[in-house]
Amino acid sequence: MHELAVTQSMLDLALEYAGRAGAQRITRINLVVGELSGIVDDCVQFYFDFVSKGTLAEGAQLAFERQPARLRCRACGHEFTLQDGNWACPVCQAQGGEIIAGREFYMESIEVE
Repeated sequence: MHELAVTQSMLDLALEYAGRAGAQRITRINLVVGELSGIVDDCVQFYFDFVSKGTLAEGAQLAFERQPARLRCRACGHEFTLQDGNWACPVCQAQGGEIIAGREFYMESIEVE
């Protein structure tokens, strides 16, 4: 249920920036979501529809851009994209690695009228 908290925070931030810009309405919010973030798009959309009622963002479109998980092998240093849940380095076959991307969740931009 952490989607409710992050959705409310995202909406608050979007409303703050829209207010600063003197916007009448937020039409679209562009979000970047990492593959390993645990964020479920449908849940964010559900909560957004609920918490945005009566605000400048009511009816705004949420656009989700998914970012793949990227790892750095601890054995050889090779950077690679997680493929089908396979955490093995494609160069040396060592298991695991340091996560360098894929946990993000942020608002990239908003579109207003």
